[in-house]
Amino acid sequence: QLYREARECLTLLSQRLGSQKFFFGDSPASLDALVFSRLAPLLKAKLPNGKLQQHLKSLQNLCNYCTSILSLYFPWDGGDPLTGAPRAAGTDGSEAEEDPHKRRNQLLSVLVGLAAMLGYAFLSGIVSIQRGGVGPAGRQPIALEEEEEEE
Repeated sequence: QLYREARECLTLLSQRLGSQKFFFGDSPASLDALVFSRLAPLLKAKLPNGKLQQHLKSLQNLCNYCTSILSLYFPWDGGDPLTGAPRAAGTDGSEAEEDPHKRRNQLLSVLVGLAAMLGYAFLSGIVSIQRGGVGPAGRQPIALEEEEEEE
């Protein structure tokens, strides 16, 4: 029953779309975004049960609708999720070509974050620097305590 209702829904969407580019004419609306978000995975994904997918593929105007949206708003994809998928960084040594300043940007991000944390710690009083006497006078109380412990 669920498949029958889903098939009926797809058929009704196909009839409503007709030969238009989008559901409400030549420009996309929020309904187009919603319908595309449901149809594209159904059309492109490998599913264990392909009955609904086969029905969608038989509705040529919905297939063309998805393909045109993919090519219009996702041109790097080209409508094929396998060929246009972004490559994992470093799989073929092209990481440096994709972002030549990636390491520099990472290092700068870490340094800026560290500076921000240290600045916050000093300004909020979590960490403070106290200046004491330098030289033998500054060390004298420690030496006296050591002498008292020895006695």
